[in-house]
Amino acid sequence: MAHVELSLSGAFVPQARTPSEAEFITSVERWSMTVATADEPCLVIDVDGSILAVSPSCSELLGLGKPADALGLRLSTALHLIDFTAGGGRLEEPEAENIPPLLALRSERLARGLIRVVPGKGEPPLTVDAISTPLMAGDRIGGTLTFLSPVRY
Repeated sequence: MAHVELSLSGAFVPQARTPSEAEFITSVERWSMTVATADEPCLVIDVDGSILAVSPSCSELLGLGKPADALGLRLSTALHLIDFTAGGGRLEEPEAENIPPLLALRSERLARGLIRVVPGKGEPPLTVDAISTPLMAGDRIGGTLTFLSPVRY
């Protein structure tokens, strides 16, 4: 049997520390930085529904132009949203507020659904599957993170 002695004279005393700057970054800010450089089509909106970050592939997919140009635009007005009728009429405000990124914002719950957009003049309508999750800023909602995938028929 081995004999082990422990010394109490050199006891570990935790050092007081100041929180690092990274500890003050909210999940909204952290996800915005990630989304801005992501390969996948994704975006982050704030509590007002304005675009905080959009990946280059998402900007191209949705016809938002350069990602930097889309920042600050209200999502429901930045997108040319259309309904699912054969004629593809413009989606009016009450229905536009129910697209997954905005629904997740209001409900503070995960939201998933299809969005139909016209990415640019003369381009055919595009249907995308959107999965949105709320992002918290402390104990309240700070925005939503949405991943998009084109639906191929």
